[in-house]
Amino acid sequence: MSLTEKLLQGAPAQPLITHYDDAAGTRVELSVATMRNWAAKTANWLVDELDVTPGDRVAVLLPAHWQTAAVLLGAWWCGAEVVTSGPAMVAFVAPSGSAPDAEVTAVASLDPMGRDLRGNVPAGALDYIGDARLFGDDYLALTPVPGDTPCHAGSTVDEVLTAAARRAAELGYTPKSRVLSTLSWPAGVMDGLITVLSAGASLVQVTNADPAKLDKHQETERTTDVLM
Repeated sequence: MSLTEKLLQGAPAQPLITHYDDAAGTRVELSVATMRNWAAKTANWLVDELDVTPGDRVAVLLPAHWQTAAVLLGAWWCGAEVVTSGPAMVAFVAPSGSAPDAEVTAVASLDPMGRDLRGNVPAGALDYIGDARLFGDDYLALTPVPGDTPCHAGSTVDEVLTAAARRAAELGYTPKSRVLSTLSWPAGVMDGLITVLSAGASLVQVTNADPAKLDKHQETERTTDVLM
């Protein structure tokens, strides 16, 4: 079973990721079902359009955002190894980013409502949202992703899941937990995304956090835990 399938086992209607960008003043909430659909679209696009296979390196050079979560979950679902440096088959970058070591560069719009780049695609790059949204909402892998497949930060699927379960137990996370995090990605992905979802908990991710607003976010979202 892939890492993504383990992370998306909650009830479909359950809120999974709520994303705030305090600088932009935006809030978007995505359920398990919605994130699963975006992850499936991403996995289908990577496999059918870009020929990604288990073990291929996919660079994710994006900030903490729900689109980044969709990219990560899609890459893991099709068995890709997510990296943040070095050569990669595909690299996901922000609109102002670049990835000289990648065979293919995909630009994520990072629009809170999921709008694409609306034609403003850098030369030689692909519009991730515009392209991936055309693919199916279900991903059916031809073969299961083995547990010893490289997955994240040099670790295999089994190693990541074991580490996440241990960390979730240390932090006391349960399926009833609602975790507010201001951790930056990709550095904070293990604690701030994988560990939270592995426990069946939901995540409130605050990007460009305004310290004056954090107490209000905690009250509004009824969070149980905080990661900073």
